[in-house]
Formats: sequence, structure tokens, C-alpha cells
Amino acid sequence: MNQSYLLRQLISTSLLLLFLCTGSFAAAQERSYVNPSSPGGDGSPFSGAVLTGDTLYLSGMLGLEDGEVPDDPQQEARNVLNSIQTTLEGAGMTMDDLVYVQIFCSDVAHYAAFNEIYRSYFTQEFPARAFIGAGTLLFNARFEVQGIAVRR
Repeated sequence: MNQSYLLRQLISTSLLLLFLCTGSFAAAQERSYVNPSSPGGDGSPFSGAVLTGDTLYLSGMLGLEDGEVPDDPQQEARNVLNSIQTTLEGAGMTMDDLVYVQIFCSDVAHYAAFNEIYRSYFTQEFPARAFIGAGTLLFNARFEVQGIAVRR
């Protein structure tokens, strides 16, 4: 056998092993859904969160009370962060497992009010974060927060 043939066989075998290992790994990464909606249903077309392995992807959440925006921006911030915390706890995680957070805000004038509440939810390092002035949000909310958490 010539060297070219052996090299091609080695590459083919390596690629096959890589494919099989990757496929086995992907199969082991089962998904869990929080408040899922099905394509044929009447609900919103998204799931509240999706857990894949040790990573939890949190959909955007609002801080409404009985479908209404609270009068106080800090109470709204508290509500949305409590929702995120509850979702994380349901997946066996804490706020300290968050690695990335995006806050969409209807008016960046609420930046300081949000931060005052936000700081109190963490005991370790803060996650990477974006605070985005977004204009009008659903239901006229001030804040919509989404994130990604990885179990420590």
C-alpha cells in the first residue's frame, strides 16, 4: 500500500470517529423546556427557557403584576428578576450561574433604578451584560430581561 492510500484511510477513520463521538455527545445533551408552546397551540410561540446540558437559555421576561406594569420602576425590576431567579431555581441553578444578561429598557433614564435592584441578586461575580435602550416594549413594560446561565 502506498502512503497516500494510508493517509486517506487514516483521515477517513479519524473523521468517522469524530462524527460518532460528536453524535453521541449531542444525543447525550437532552433538552428540557420551561413553559413550552407547541406549534399548533394558541400560546406565544416560544418556551420560557430551554435547558441543554448545563446551559439554560432564558427567554425575555417582563416584571408585570396581574398583567399590569407596576407604578414603581424598582418594583418592576424586582418582579422580573424574581421571575428569572425562580426559573433558574427550577433548573437547579442560582443567579450566580448567569453568564450573560440582556436588559431591554423602554427609557434608559431607568438605568440607575434597575441597577440598584439588580446588584442585590448576586453573591459572586456579575455576568456579562448589555443594557439596551429599546423604546416601547410589550405591554408598555419598562424592562425585558433575557439571559444565559451555565451551572457552576
